[in-house]
Amino acid sequence: MAKTEFGVNHPLAVKVWSKKLMTEAIANTWIGKFIGNSKDSLIYRKDELSKNAGDQVVCGLRMRLVGEGVQGDATLEGQEEALTTYSDTLVINQLRHATRSAGKMSEQRVPFDVRQDNLEGLRDWWAERLDQSFANQVAGFTVQTDTRFTGNNAAVAADSDHLIRAGGVANDESLTASHKFDLSLIDACVARAKTYFEAGIPIIRPLRVDGEDKYVMFLHPYQVRDMRTNASNGQWLDIQKAATAGGDRERNPIFTGALGEYNGVVLHEWTRLPKGVHSGTNASFDNTRRAVFAGAQAACVAFGSENGVDKMTWFEELFDYGNQLGVSAGAIFGLKKTRFNGRDFGTIVVPTYAAAS
Repeated sequence: MAKTEFGVNHPLAVKVWSKKLMTEAIANTWIGKFIGNSKDSLIYRKDELSKNAGDQVVCGLRMRLVGEGVQGDATLEGQEEALTTYSDTLVINQLRHATRSAGKMSEQRVPFDVRQDNLEGLRDWWAERLDQSFANQVAGFTVQTDTRFTGNNAAVAADSDHLIRAGGVANDESLTASHKFDLSLIDACVARAKTYFEAGIPIIRPLRVDGEDKYVMFLHPYQVRDMRTNASNGQWLDIQKAATAGGDRERNPIFTGALGEYNGVVLHEWTRLPKGVHSGTNASFDNTRRAVFAGAQAACVAFGSENGVDKMTWFEELFDYGNQLGVSAGAIFGLKKTRFNGRDFGTIVVPTYAAAS
């Protein structure tokens, strides 16, 4: 009886598995719901390198015009204002990982099943790596210097204009038990995001959600616990009054899994947010966590020409005379928070005291 079988590295098999791996990996990431190809997306997907050669994407920013203009018949010629523009560079690089079966006897599976096991293992690995890269980037976690864990781009510390510490302390190591997360920090972020222009800094644009402007804030579970257990007036109860349930919000990915909403900010609990950073040693600092307030284009992601949100490099190889199947999966990509003119663009980092117990 004739059988249809797709052998190792069969072109159709490679195409199917490469697509399945990336699609499932993105679906299993926590950040996938924030990725989009619109400038209103929290993580803006740049597609230039998916069609062209190169290892960098240059993102541009045009600043607001601030000239006074002329009135009546006053001469405008010679009073023109030059455009001020800044750029940010997103680097892409290849990252790969591989699995290998122990052998047919120990596995007691046919190659197709081994492929599935490899897919699931690599899918989970890629989902975790993409999530951790985003967390390290937007939190400015400079402790992590291995760019394999920061989206193939170095993590850069938040500038002073885009960092708000609980209690207004000077550094993360100065945070004490009296500097826990509460709603006043959200209010401070919103006020700063909307009024940056007064200091000549681009405002943080909100996301457009069902016709409304919304920001997003990521909190570590310890910070969420501190916020929930705050018995002061005007704290956790106010979030419950503005629950996200109702209407189309239940189907909008920005609200999926959200804790609630406060002052136009959708709150998400996220375990991957890093600890604070010691200002002197650049080491992680216990009993602290870094929340992140974010708006549109808080980060950018780009893929190489052979990769994308639905395609990853998939390669199979047999070892030990065909007894073991190895699978490698890779992607040429880059991910980083956006920065222009030496300043963060769409994020505010909020370190607070947040002990494990």
